[in-house]
Amino acid sequence: MDIGPAERSTRDGAPLKTLGKVGRVRLRHRVQLLGAALAVLLALGLGARWLQFQFTHVVLDDARVASDMVILASRVPGWVQALPVTAGDALRQGDLLVQIDAREAALAVEELNARLAGIAARRGELQARLIQVDRQSESQHAAAMAKLDSARTTLPAAEAERDFAEAELLRAERLIQSGAGTRQRFEMLRAGLDSARQRAIAAAAEIRNAEALMALAMAAREEMQVIARQLDSLGPQERELTATRDRAALDLADRTIRMPFDGVVDRIFMDPGEYVLAGQRIIMVHSPAQIRIEANVKETDIRHFRPGAPVQVTVDAWPGQVFAGVVDRMVEAATSEFALLPSANPSGNFTRITQRLPLRVRLDPPPPPGLLRPGMLVRVTGEARG
Repeated sequence: MDIGPAERSTRDGAPLKTLGKVGRVRLRHRVQLLGAALAVLLALGLGARWLQFQFTHVVLDDARVASDMVILASRVPGWVQALPVTAGDALRQGDLLVQIDAREAALAVEELNARLAGIAARRGELQARLIQVDRQSESQHAAAMAKLDSARTTLPAAEAERDFAEAELLRAERLIQSGAGTRQRFEMLRAGLDSARQRAIAAAAEIRNAEALMALAMAAREEMQVIARQLDSLGPQERELTATRDRAALDLADRTIRMPFDGVVDRIFMDPGEYVLAGQRIIMVHSPAQIRIEANVKETDIRHFRPGAPVQVTVDAWPGQVFAGVVDRMVEAATSEFALLPSANPSGNFTRITQRLPLRVRLDPPPPPGLLRPGMLVRVTGEARG
């Protein structure tokens, strides 16, 4: 059927444009419905995932990065001469932290070293004297023994000669009385008897002299014992001085405070020129490599955490980064037991509050040193146990 000019103009004109707008509106409406459906599905999926996470995991918000904060104090009083570090410095083990005035301590160590050197010299002198007395007494004893042996050998001969002279003189005296002897022979024999008696007396004197020399040698040997006792007495004196010197050396060493480990200076409580007392804190340090996570878990969730259980740690300072950790240990008492004020309530008004128990998490593998710092807030997530 032929279409008239009027109908053809209706299709090609404004009415056709109106139909195109209606189609676009319907298409946009369908797209919006589809987008809304996808958004609802996405929200339902996210909600289901959130609910599933809430039922299968436990999150601890009360958690922080912790480390052993070491406060270094002085064991001795004195003026702070040098303090070459500032808060935030990263130091190696053995680096100088604080130098306290050590002039008097150094002089005390030097004085005690001099006294110890004097004792060493005295010991050397006594040892040399001991050797000298030993040799002299030994030679004197040997000489006295030889002289004594010689005198003991001479005495019997002298006594025999004396006895023979006495017998000859007696015989000559009898001959004179009988008229057969001469007076000259009698005088000669009497002179010989006197000489023999003198020789016997001299031999006996030699024996006594040799015995006296032996006694002198023995006295010298006793002097060696005196010297040995003097040497022995130097031992306690030396040990006492050594202990005093070591104490002074310890006092001198304590005036130089060095970094006990590789770490960071956190806080300084003194300034150069101030006078520090024994036991007064000077500086606070910690080791960035020895960090841990300390958290407080509700007593109602404590069953979900056991030593060795794996956990995940997120740090507020590093969003999107997850650190693997392991429950290292758990404190067997609630935090309220360590409060300064007692929690006992004898009045009868009682409000039940869920208590918290501390636990410690070890990061495994450990993060790079300096990435996590003490005091940073973290979250610890663990799997819920049935």
